[in-house]
Amino acid sequence: MIVTLDSKRRLTVPAAVPAKPGDHFLVDFDAEEDALMCRRIASKPNWLKVLKACPVPMDDLPPRRREYFRSKL
Repeated sequence: MIVTLDSKRRLTVPAAVPAKPGDHFLVDFDAEEDALMCRRIASKPNWLKVLKACPVPMDDLPPRRREYFRSKL
């Protein structure tokens, strides 16, 4: 597949590729081969998996205030 870079540094994907506007891609540059590697990633991440993968426990967060912020002006 040949992808074209325009003057605004945007890549254009050919119509034969099953991609639609809004798709997300992870692009890696391989300096040895002078190549870009594109991989499609999920557009809506599962936030439960993201929170579970966080190395810091959420138990030690400070408590939130119950009242709304009031300006002292």
